[in-house]
Amino acid sequence: IFMPDIKTTINGIADGEITSDADMNMIPEVSIAHKIDDNWYIGIGMWCTAGMGTDYQDNDQNMSTGNAGNLRMVTNLQLMQFGVPIAYKTGGLSLAVTPVLQYGNLDINYVMPEGYQGLPSDMTVGAGLAQDFGFGYNLGIAYDFTANGVDGLTLGAVYKSGIEMNYDGQLTTAITPFINWGGGEVLSDLLPNGDTLEQPEEYGVGLSYAMGQHTFAFDYKKIKWSNAKGYKDFGWEDSDVYAFGYEYTENEWTVRLGYNHASSAVVEVADPRLNFFNLLGFPATAENHYTVGTSYEVTKAFSVDLAYVYSPSNTETFNVIGTGFPSDISTDHKENSVSFQLAYNF
Repeated sequence: IFMPDIKTTINGIADGEITSDADMNMIPEVSIAHKIDDNWYIGIGMWCTAGMGTDYQDNDQNMSTGNAGNLRMVTNLQLMQFGVPIAYKTGGLSLAVTPVLQYGNLDINYVMPEGYQGLPSDMTVGAGLAQDFGFGYNLGIAYDFTANGVDGLTLGAVYKSGIEMNYDGQLTTAITPFINWGGGEVLSDLLPNGDTLEQPEEYGVGLSYAMGQHTFAFDYKKIKWSNAKGYKDFGWEDSDVYAFGYEYTENEWTVRLGYNHASSAVVEVADPRLNFFNLLGFPATAENHYTVGTSYEVTKAFSVDLAYVYSPSNTETFNVIGTGFPSDISTDHKENSVSFQLAYNF
């Protein structure tokens, strides 16, 4: 259960902060893994990887009173992946590949208010919900150094391919009113001109070290937003993700603590139209996450997992001069999430 808290102010033309109503998302997953023999494993899984957007549709909008109502902007991107992992293990070495089928849907809708840029009446902008399927793959490798005399040390690496998705009419329709904002005299001609939004490729490395009841872990991952079609056109930057974890086990109980940091993928760029669209519709600006979790082994075959994640407030303010709005736009973003899992060993 993912619960973002997003507030955005279009400075000089809004009645203070306006809170997004998209404040709860369900992100399910289910998987089965099977050991074929001492070397080979296979599985099947279905998991959501995104379920977030903003929703300002219930806000008042009246330019004559100086309130843009955040354009009643609504954005919603949902992604679900289906995979069949195949793994091979020999000695301390493990290798795995997962072919991935990804389903996605995207909806972008907003209302340009009467009087803005000379509009005679409110103008609704949107192409309805668009869907697509794409294909990719994940690769993984890990090595347990126990056989080499270093008990408890494991190193690993992972690669996830990009997955190209095309959402007919979504980006081109949403961007069209931005093209002539401000008369074009101070704006670039670099707005996206297609409807492709590519899930970015990722690669990462990690290690864990176990000492009796204690396990320590560190992961590093790079998410290549700047190379992903669509996102790179909106000026998104690569994310370097650093994660630290600790685990303590006592009889049937396991307790975990973690910390994760990545700089905001959404950054201020030269074109104020992109700044406006990013912070209002796609504010991927969370940077720090703190986690706590526990597992309880009910029986040798059945266990229950609980976890809580907290991301403190991060505020970004970008220049939007040249879009017709007075000065800048500010978005405050914080998150809470709770996860619950059941595991059964047949």
